Amino acid sequence: MALYAIGDLHLSLGVDKSMEVFGSAWEQYVERISESLSRLRPEDTLILDGDTSWGMTLEQAEADFRFLDAFPGRKLLVKGNHDYWWGTVSKMRRFFDEKGFTTLDFIHNNCAFYGDAALCGTRGWFFEEERKPHNEKMLRRETIRLEASLKAAGEHPILCFLHYPPLYTGYECPDILQLLERYHVRECCYGHLHGYAIRRRIEGTRNGTAFSLISADYLGFAPVKLRD
Repeated sequence: MALYAIGDLHLSLGVDKSMEVFGSAWEQYVERISESLSRLRPEDTLILDGDTSWGMTLEQAEADFRFLDAFPGRKLLVKGNHDYWWGTVSKMRRFFDEKGFTTLDFIHNNCAFYGDAALCGTRGWFFEEERKPHNEKMLRRETIRLEASLKAAGEHPILCFLHYPPLYTGYECPDILQLLERYHVRECCYGHLHGYAIRRRIEGTRNGTAFSLISADYLGFAPVKLRD
């Protein structure tokens, strides 16, 4: 049994939006993802940390979900900024049930558990979003969702998964970071950064929380192992 995580798969099996147009780092990325996920075991858990599918609707993303569901293990999805197919959890679970997908579920206003550890998360917030007029409303919504997830952990040690980085070189999101510190989050994994932006990542421990980047191209399209 093991816990793995990876973000930003950007699958596009049902739409014409392959990430291979972004250069050599993304060449044959679907094949590389397939090879790495084929090593999962039925008892494993995989966190998919946002931007899982380019589909605009659940129907357009269906081929991507079918691709993921075919691999062993439980997969828990966190919302990313490009997951336009995302709806209410009840609607998404109903869609999965109708399609016979049995290994996929969500971390959204809730938490899941892996052994004694609580798995929490939400999309998070990012510098580029603050330039939009609705930034205060969206930031407030994300902090509410994150706190609901963290509260659901109770007294369990917490691993948190955010799609947007809560900090990187030259930027911090104080509202998110304060919640991580308040709830004594031990580890925080984030994605979203690609290409040149990866150089601006911040990893290591700050205020008691260990931060790490888990975007797929940074990890070489193989999920990182977090726990045995």
